[in-house]
Amino acid sequence: MSDKNFEQKILNKIKEKPMLQKEIYNEVNAKTKREKSDVRKILKRLQNDGKLIKDSQSRFREIDNNIKVGTIEFTKSGHMAFVECEDGSEIAVKVENSGISIHKDVVLVEIIGKWRNLPEGKVVKILKRGLKYIVGEFERKGIFGFVIPIDGKINTDFYVSPENIGQAKTGQIVRAKIIKYLSPTKNPEVEIVDVLGDKEDPAIDLPLVIFKHELPEPNYFSKEVLEEAKKIPEKVYPQDMVGRKDFRKETIFTIDGDTAKDFDDAVGIKKLKNGNYLLGVHIADVSHYVKENSEIDKEAFNRGTSVYLIDTVIPMLHFKLSNEICSLVEGEDRLTMSLIMEIDKYGNLVDSKIYNGVIRSKKRLTYNKVNDLLSENPSKEIEDEIGFLREDLEMMKDLMDILRNKRVERGSIIDIESNEVYFEFDEKGYVKDIFPVERGISEKMIEEFMVLANETVASYFDVKELPFIYRIHEYPDADILLQLQNYLDMLGIKVNLTQNINPKVLQDILDKTKNHPLSKNIQMMLVRSMKRAIYSEENIGHFGLASESYTHFTSPIRRYPDLVVHRLLKEFIKHKGNLTQKQIEQYSELLPKIAKHSSERERIADQAEWDLIDMKKVEYISRHKGDVFEVYITGVTKFGLFVEIPVKMISGLIHISELRDDHYNYDEKTNSLIGERTGKTYRIGDKIQAMVVRTDKIRAEVDFVPYEEDELKIFAKEFPEAKIKVKTKKKKEKTKNNKSKK
Repeated sequence: MSDKNFEQKILNKIKEKPMLQKEIYNEVNAKTKREKSDVRKILKRLQNDGKLIKDSQSRFREIDNNIKVGTIEFTKSGHMAFVECEDGSEIAVKVENSGISIHKDVVLVEIIGKWRNLPEGKVVKILKRGLKYIVGEFERKGIFGFVIPIDGKINTDFYVSPENIGQAKTGQIVRAKIIKYLSPTKNPEVEIVDVLGDKEDPAIDLPLVIFKHELPEPNYFSKEVLEEAKKIPEKVYPQDMVGRKDFRKETIFTIDGDTAKDFDDAVGIKKLKNGNYLLGVHIADVSHYVKENSEIDKEAFNRGTSVYLIDTVIPMLHFKLSNEICSLVEGEDRLTMSLIMEIDKYGNLVDSKIYNGVIRSKKRLTYNKVNDLLSENPSKEIEDEIGFLREDLEMMKDLMDILRNKRVERGSIIDIESNEVYFEFDEKGYVKDIFPVERGISEKMIEEFMVLANETVASYFDVKELPFIYRIHEYPDADILLQLQNYLDMLGIKVNLTQNINPKVLQDILDKTKNHPLSKNIQMMLVRSMKRAIYSEENIGHFGLASESYTHFTSPIRRYPDLVVHRLLKEFIKHKGNLTQKQIEQYSELLPKIAKHSSERERIADQAEWDLIDMKKVEYISRHKGDVFEVYITGVTKFGLFVEIPVKMISGLIHISELRDDHYNYDEKTNSLIGERTGKTYRIGDKIQAMVVRTDKIRAEVDFVPYEEDELKIFAKEFPEAKIKVKTKKKKEKTKNNKSKK
């Protein structure tokens, strides 16, 4: 029998029923050492080809619905992992069932049961290793050493042999290449390739986050991209404007942040004779310059999005595009995709048209300047500079109010703040102070206009059932909503999240709690109760916005899906509101891949941004060790209390061992810690005094202790790094003695 026929015979036998290796020997009559060796080789080949797996009972079986492929992500606690499958589903994996997989590995998972509202699985095979490098703290142990990853989701240390240590010293942060992966008996092994520096040095924070998330360096582009970038024109030529609608004489302007360098959206407004508003949203026509499958396009797809790391940007596109020819700078001709929308006084979209356009921005406005002009007492300086646009801006404010009210009526969630903070740095680069970023009228104005533009463009393709890339947001899971309800119950806020859930119910919660001291935390819990918004070729609507169809059209300089939407719109315009059959087939195959990849890249970018912000918050609070803050309890567990300094939005932990006045037990029903002797209770929402005693910037951890003046001496001994100042009573006693003598 030929090798191919023998392989097929084995495969057919296994298809009939899963079998142990020795059972396969019997079924195919393999008796000699050579025959058994041939069977083993074929079984290994079939596994590598993805046709078979060895399940948790060591049986060989055909891959079926009980087996899923996905990327495993561990939690920071180290007790659980979750596998995100290729079809978007999720499987829970207990750490004891994760085998030798590590964070980000692509794995085969066998479904073995149920965990809460998810299927529970067991890792049966690692298909592809996800991490090639790790970033961590180096510790020398004699002649060898270990790298302890800064990412708590990587639940193992990495061995470093003497020849692979290089110049690294204990306590330094390093980047290391994985040369051997985890095995059942040995730690994984790495070779140190970069020493970033001492962990307290603020200069290492940015490269640390970049390396951790495997992002490109801020100014790096490949040679091929740089060669293409040289050919990008520096201005708009007459031939570029052929066939475009000319908006250059219209009053159109940009409104962005003070430090923005790329302006990809501009707006203009008019009042029609019938009383309706004519709103123009003009978006930079990046697709005119970035051709499909060019080197710039391939790099933009790979990056997926620009990444904003406090005051550093890792751009999706080369600067000649993002900061120059595609940026809608003041006084320069720029190509656009221009959406013109007629809106009545009730906020209804009466009509809309999309054009290939050309504009010339009249003014580069900032949010702060517009907010000043629209305030009750605008400054003379701002009035002199942008007062000529007052009528347009006041008209925009009126339209913003109408659109916002319209969204409230339909149940859209509108009051979730970004929790964005602004860092003030000292001359050495350390964080000096932290301030919350408040949204003013102009920020809300631009938000409303962009939401309407995105909905309008999405509706063009949705109505005609053409291939498209949507921004979707699924309904929250019932179990997660129950956790939110329990949390609100703890705070004394009564809501019913068990039936008829819609965005309006969640907006009502925000309205009820906007003046609550834990309003930011409630918003965060509400966001966590909802699923993450993602890109998809299938339209299921956007829950949070209460929108039937939504997309991302307004930021093609910094988001790849927006660039793809522009390409689709160009074809839509060219074919008078349709696509050719060939394009329908082409995009039907292409868009699912773009949507999935873009969602993944966005997630990585978000995590990188959050990591750097968290590190900077810890850097700030580390300079306040020994200081006492008013904190609110945001979470209660059997191992302690999670607390937050609300003004600075800095979170940390009070470990249960630091509650020294009593022995505390965790009450699961009331989600509280209760003292055995005193009956003292700690609940979510309680306000207490707490002192900062320990920080770890690299792992973004802060430890507090409850502030009790009587215990300061104890804490001062236990936490010398906190430099706690203890007031002595000697001076007072001396004064008393002097008084008695007198």
